[in-house]
Amino acid sequence: SHIFEPFFTTKGVGEGTGLGLATVYGIVKQNKGFIDADSKPGKGTSFTIYLPRHKDLAEQTQKKELPETVLGGHEVILVVEDEPTILKMTTSMLKRLGYTVLEAHAPAEAERIADEYVGDIHLLLTDVIMPEMNGRDLAVRLVEKNPRIKCLFMSGYTADVISHHGMLEEGVHFIQKPFTSKALAAGVRLTLEDRLQC
Repeated sequence: SHIFEPFFTTKGVGEGTGLGLATVYGIVKQNKGFIDADSKPGKGTSFTIYLPRHKDLAEQTQKKELPETVLGGHEVILVVEDEPTILKMTTSMLKRLGYTVLEAHAPAEAERIADEYVGDIHLLLTDVIMPEMNGRDLAVRLVEKNPRIKCLFMSGYTADVISHHGMLEEGVHFIQKPFTSKALAAGVRLTLEDRLQC
């Protein structure tokens, strides 16, 4: 009954974070699907994922959409993400929007980059849950050195789940993964223009 809860694991200390199935569950729910779990003692557990049927291309092209205004900018953004593919994708999205992007795979690397970078870093875009240090603690450390930096947190979990487990306070800027380029652009612009600090 707890298998989809964040941070729940049957593994020993240091062997798992308890985030794998919770991440899958979050992504499936975000796409309006559901998961069926079938567990048999001594045989294992199987999971079946059900997602809504995707509309074919012909049906989609019949609907004319209004052109979208790209919300870009020229600020410097430090992106911290321990999953290489997500880091690459997010960096690519931001560069296409006109931003200067600094990449870090871990909090320690992010701190080093921030210390060595000549110029202002306007935004920290960081994953919340990482092996070495969580994103909130990283933000606190960077704000001590750069009080004007803005923060946008990202996670595969919903904001209420993250807040419930004490990882983030309510009211901070947050974007749930996976996100579209449009959603990322809007989230970044909103955070940069908000008076709220980290």
